[in-house]
Amino acid sequence: MSETMKLHQVLKAVTLHRALWAGRIMSAFVVIALVADGTIQLFAPTQIASMLQETEFAMDLTKVVGSIILACAILYAIPVTAVLGAILVTGFLGGAICAHVRIGELGSPPEIISLLLGAMTWGGLYLRDPRIRAILPLIH
Repeated sequence: MSETMKLHQVLKAVTLHRALWAGRIMSAFVVIALVADGTIQLFAPTQIASMLQETEFAMDLTKVVGSIILACAILYAIPVTAVLGAILVTGFLGGAICAHVRIGELGSPPEIISLLLGAMTWGGLYLRDPRIRAILPLIH
């Protein structure tokens, strides 16, 4: 094997290692945000009462919604179930975006945050999971 090929393999390994850690950090950020949201919904729903009123969600739904958010975060955090978790997180965030569009808040901070979290969910998974990179080969 030539020196050039060896160097190319080393550089590829370093790039994949950096991508793996970038994906882990992005995914950790998503999990932390979801756990924070789910925890507030479960244990401190009065802190989000005004947002619930704006989106016309009943206060008694916070326990159900909080539990769903935490379940999605857990599924996403576990490597074996991360793809299922990403699908569920994306669905949940899409619903949050839809709720704000429905009340005329197009481009609102909650919508932008939901959109960014959705992109980070899949971006983080793409960078840390070779199965996703194989399906969608953006990085060579």
